[in-house]
Amino acid sequence: MIRIPKPALALLSLFSIASAAPLAICPGYRVTNAQSGPSYLVADLTLAGTNCNLYSEDITNLRLTVEYQTDTRLHVLIADREQNVYQIQDNILPRPLSQNASSQTADLRFTYEAYPFSFKVTRVSTGDVLFDTSPSPLIFETQYLRLRTRLPSNPNLYGLGEHSDSFRLATNGYKRTLWNSEAPYIPQNQNLYGSHPVYFEHRGGNGTGGTHGVFLRSAAGMDVVIGKSDAGEQYLEYNTIGGVLDFYFLAGPGPEEVSKQYAEVVGLPAMMPYWSLGFHQCKYGWPDLGHVKQVVQNYSDAGIPLEALWDDIDYMDNKLDFSTDLVRYPHDQLKGFVDELHGKDMRYVQILDPGIRYKSDYGPYTRGAEKDVFLKAADGSWYRGLQWPGEVVWPDWIAPQTKEWWTTEILTFYDPNNGINADGLWVDMNEASNMCADTTCLSSAQKTRSLPQSLIGKIHPRAPGDGQQKTRSLPQSLIGKIHPRAPGDGQQKTRSLPQSPIGKIHPRAPGNGQHLGLPNRDLFTPKYQIANHYPTLSSRTLFTNITNSDGSTQYDTHNLYALTMSSVSRSALISRSPTKRPFLLTRSTFSGSSRFAAHWFGDNFSSWADYRASIRQLLSFSAIHNYPMVGSDVCGFNGQAQENMCARWAVLGAWQPFYRNHADISAPDQEFYRWPSVAAAARKAISVRYRLLDYIYTGLYYASKTGEPALAKPLWFLFPSDPATYGIDTQFFLGDALLVSPVMEDDAHSVTFYLPQGKWYDFFTHHRIDQTSAGTVIVSGVGYDQIPVYIRGGSILALRLSDASFTTEQAMTTAEVRTRNFEIIIAPDQNGKAKGRLYLDDGESLDSSGKESEIEFTWDGSKFEAKGTFGYDTEGVVVQRIVLLDDGVSGNGQREVSGRWPLTGGFTTNLYIQDG
Repeated sequence: MIRIPKPALALLSLFSIASAAPLAICPGYRVTNAQSGPSYLVADLTLAGTNCNLYSEDITNLRLTVEYQTDTRLHVLIADREQNVYQIQDNILPRPLSQNASSQTADLRFTYEAYPFSFKVTRVSTGDVLFDTSPSPLIFETQYLRLRTRLPSNPNLYGLGEHSDSFRLATNGYKRTLWNSEAPYIPQNQNLYGSHPVYFEHRGGNGTGGTHGVFLRSAAGMDVVIGKSDAGEQYLEYNTIGGVLDFYFLAGPGPEEVSKQYAEVVGLPAMMPYWSLGFHQCKYGWPDLGHVKQVVQNYSDAGIPLEALWDDIDYMDNKLDFSTDLVRYPHDQLKGFVDELHGKDMRYVQILDPGIRYKSDYGPYTRGAEKDVFLKAADGSWYRGLQWPGEVVWPDWIAPQTKEWWTTEILTFYDPNNGINADGLWVDMNEASNMCADTTCLSSAQKTRSLPQSLIGKIHPRAPGDGQQKTRSLPQSLIGKIHPRAPGDGQQKTRSLPQSPIGKIHPRAPGNGQHLGLPNRDLFTPKYQIANHYPTLSSRTLFTNITNSDGSTQYDTHNLYALTMSSVSRSALISRSPTKRPFLLTRSTFSGSSRFAAHWFGDNFSSWADYRASIRQLLSFSAIHNYPMVGSDVCGFNGQAQENMCARWAVLGAWQPFYRNHADISAPDQEFYRWPSVAAAARKAISVRYRLLDYIYTGLYYASKTGEPALAKPLWFLFPSDPATYGIDTQFFLGDALLVSPVMEDDAHSVTFYLPQGKWYDFFTHHRIDQTSAGTVIVSGVGYDQIPVYIRGGSILALRLSDASFTTEQAMTTAEVRTRNFEIIIAPDQNGKAKGRLYLDDGESLDSSGKESEIEFTWDGSKFEAKGTFGYDTEGVVVQRIVLLDDGVSGNGQREVSGRWPLTGGFTTNLYIQDG
């Protein structure tokens, strides 16, 4: 939510890849003392010649560990022999347990060359070499690691998020920088809010190569470069500023199998409450509670279902966490408003930022200080910076006592009886984002001019530029020099301010084999500079020389700050409601963050370009990064939403898992009811979405159970042998059954999309398309309230009867949706068969064991059957209608049979005999 001038985003784009000449002098390593067993190999790696010291000091002695953990997962770890180099703590990202598979039966095989050391990972079943480091020597220095692997020409690579680039990554001169950062306008070819150092490579289906995954378990800042050598050889190269080389190779061979294997490594996504699939509305800049109430009423008057109302930092007293504005959002009135929402089966969500106001009469600060929960500067004082309330300190989420403190603050402020009984929380600014521009901010004992208190919390240091709507901003000369503490405000005076840049060289580190970080490193300006879109590692974030409670430093753990905040916040929400699934949304992420929180794609722009980018981001997170509950700010966060674009986005957003309209304080109001055409589009889109809620919810369940990408997925996941699908990022499957092909061009009424071979049915009209050969389809006359969606032949859908076409009024809340009966849609494939599934539970219990239903539907050409487990009491909800679509083969046309089939046990019916 901070604003940074757009030119600043491009200040640094260093392509600091070592040139061939310096690299050629690096000796690499030699293998000695190799030992192996049925499921492992260990060896020493010793520097094979004169130190290279390209960007820092070579580490002479390394240790190689290879584990055949399962038949489809290979673990390769290259670390310092003394185990002092930082590795991600197991309590932050638990390692998967090894099943000690046999190297003789595993589908991945590790081989190596002893001098200079290099290794290959080969798929045994096909002989394909998946990873080959022989092109160049391994470099392992204290602050620079380099490893290059050979790739096939023009490979199909996906992942390495977070980014807004094409879903299939470019293959020449392309760089992905991983360093979590405030990223207004989600710029392409730059590092964004999260880091996910995993990629999938797809080499075709039907035994022609398959799909595999490579996960580097490292939180280090890094550049991953995809390019071609001077000789034209394709490569992917890791350049990191620390950490170890901790690889997990995932065999697949199918893309969905790789997704599940990756989830086994980083953890299964959290199951979300049913209500979170409803439509959400938020805006930064709502003036007061009266306005918020009017927003809710306006949605009701417009007949647009609104599930959850969100409050941004406007509700806070001077932007302080755990507070309410005494005038604009009085506590008792806000509490009563939330109770009113609950009385209408609606929900309420609030934002929290990690920055805690540095103020001696502010309870969360004083209680945190007493428990020693805040990060410290190099001189031992609280590390301070700037966020919305002004001068702040930041929690050390790694410290054990921080969990107790944060939980207590949440339990107190969100007490269901006496506090704000919010249904979920939203953690923002947790990259962490710091309004200090550099290391001179708040780091000098010199007195600096204080800003008027009226400005604190209204700082917009990023001006859009390029013709975009301007926001109120401070002069750029002041940014990074703000000292908002006015004399005599009663704040703590005893701790001196650290001189800058104290602690640039980090002399102290735990050592003793705890792999928490090496001493004597330059933690501010390492010689190898990753292509961070800000000038330095510490620009607009926490200083990288800060030491965490366990002795690790932010230099090594920066990318984990949001992950640890999400973990502690989810735990606090469970303490608040031990039997209910918490809902938590986070802006910044790392691999494994989906265990704790949903994610939205950050501060996008109200443009057709970002409308299109939302699909690419959806595919990357849902299919590759093990993150099913994601979505964009519909209609865009920054800038002025244009009516036609907002209508299209309202419709597209309804087909993505997380569905929220949100805008900045500088943007005009853009609630769906503001334009008649957008209101009409939203009513129709939400009506369709609410019919599909159980289909989406079923996908969420299986994603949380097995790690499968059961929601959004690219076409090539389902058509892995069709090369035409490999680069498509303007369409997506919702589950396995529904192909969504939105209008892509600005203000257009037609769309050209790819339709693979097979039998397809228009979701809205049930019209059949027999696609005898794959190819493009053009659909014209697509209104702003329409979107082409096709049911894949062979699918069965369970839909709620919840729109007017079935003589039932539109359900206005998800609670009302859950009272509606089901309609079953059978869409036979070319063989006249179909299948589907449905998961049912109470929608909110943290543990639904024994009280859930997992139902499988099948159609064999004449008989429909429902079978499975039936532990959930549907309280009278039944299947009311079964519709068999015309497959063009049986000659019977479309069949509809009405009845009352309970979902408390299995049943069968012959649709050609209307037995009711």
